[in-house]
Amino acid sequence: MNRDGETHGVDVSSKVDFEDGEPLQYSSGSHVSGTSKVVRWVIKCSGGYIENEKQASYLVLGFVLLVIIFSVVFAVGSFPDSSEVVPYEETYQR
Repeated sequence: MNRDGETHGVDVSSKVDFEDGEPLQYSSGSHVSGTSKVVRWVIKCSGGYIENEKQASYLVLGFVLLVIIFSVVFAVGSFPDSSEVVPYEETYQR
C-alpha cells in the first residue's frame, strides 16, 4: 500500500494462517540455553573439578582479568623509562 491508500493489485486484507498452533520444534543443534559455549566447554574439560555454571563463569572471568593484567604490565614495561632515553644527537654521533 502506498501513501495514497492504493494497493496496486496486492491483496493486503488477507492474513497469514499457520497449519497448526503448535510451537516451532528446534533440532538439537539449534538448542538455545542460558549457558555460553565457553562455560559449557570449561565444565566439560575440567575433569570434574568444576561442577556448575557459576564456578565455570568465575574461572572464565578470572582468566580474562589475568590476561588483561598481564597485557597492561607488558604494555607499560615495553616503554622505556625517561632516564634511559638518549638524545638523538648522542645516538648518531660519528
